[in-house]
Amino acid sequence: MQNQTELAANRTGIDTAPDAAAKMMENIELTRPSSKGNEQAIAELRGEYIAEADPVGTMPGVDGGKHTRFLDKLGERLAFERSGTRLYDAFVGKCRAEAKSGVPVKEAQRHRDEEAEHFALVGAAIQSLGGDPTAQTPSADVCGVESAGLMQVITDPKTTVVQALHALLVAEMTDNAAWEELIELAQAAGETDLVGRFQKALETEREHLEEVRGWYKKLAAG
Repeated sequence: MQNQTELAANRTGIDTAPDAAAKMMENIELTRPSSKGNEQAIAELRGEYIAEADPVGTMPGVDGGKHTRFLDKLGERLAFERSGTRLYDAFVGKCRAEAKSGVPVKEAQRHRDEEAEHFALVGAAIQSLGGDPTAQTPSADVCGVESAGLMQVITDPKTTVVQALHALLVAEMTDNAAWEELIELAQAAGETDLVGRFQKALETEREHLEEVRGWYKKLAAG
């Protein structure tokens, strides 16, 4: 199995070239900033953009706005469960490419299949409330951006199984917290049937989290 802390030529540190580093520090003294501004100036500029910016997205008009926030967060969960399925697809592929990954691939595949089941569950829940599962809600849009970094880690051929597990651990911790929030929203909306279904999904996600945490600790310690 590839070692995530392999010793090799690493030229990123300044101490690898002390002479060049000294010259660079001299240049810092000789070169002055092009303006007298500081971080406050860029903060003010960002503030102007924030004040003028449109929202990241809007919600479709459904049932007079009765379930707007609930549907927004359901859309977020739908996007994340779809991403979670793809994360596990990529992770299983990485494990299979490693002759001795140290991860039980069948268990990782089970995680993948259960993420896909949760995707279907949330899609059905959206439809039961009169929503459109193909509509991208504001929270779903943000979720897609958040998940992109995790996908980049796992699909990068240079990352190890341990490093990919760390990304999965981040995803599973987020997933657990989000399902807890979704259950609270379902309770507030009086959707008792959905509460029961979401509770079962949360129990499964808690199992995922504990198993991924266990795999990560075992391999990271080795």
